Amino acid sequence: MRIGVLASQGAFVEHIAILQQPGVEALPVRLPQELDGLDGLIIPGGESTPISKLMLDYNLTNEISNLAKNGLPIFGTCAGMILLATETPGSEVKPFPAVFIRAPIIEQVNSGVEILAKLADGTIVAARQGKLLASAFHPELTDDLRFHRYFLDIVADTN
Repeated sequence: MRIGVLASQGAFVEHIAILQQPGVEALPVRLPQELDGLDGLIIPGGESTPISKLMLDYNLTNEISNLAKNGLPIFGTCAGMILLATETPGSEVKPFPAVFIRAPIIEQVNSGVEILAKLADGTIVAARQGKLLASAFHPELTDDLRFHRYFLDIVADTN
């Protein structure tokens, strides 16, 4: 299984390291041609404005959008969740040790979006729509592999 991790800015090194633990081939993605042959893609947390600017500068925006429309599983964490959102306004059985860093929240979901995790106050912090997975927190900064394994299961179900 080949999983690309957008490596323009943010916590891409941590995602690559955590994916390698279960033996996944994890590759940094900086250029459009590095998207070829991937089974899935992770857009990491960081700063959404610089990431989106770098994606535009390196012609990755349309390529990633097309891959998503064609069914490539994509996991966005924190800033990556913002970049996956179609609109951005001005449940785990065992608690997940979530790391939040100036995290965005999901204010509302459309039909077809499955809510995966909420805080105790009801704030939505993880969701899935088809093959797109998004979390407001940074699972790559914990020792808990459940969210990455969940993403890998989505990828495996695609192939």
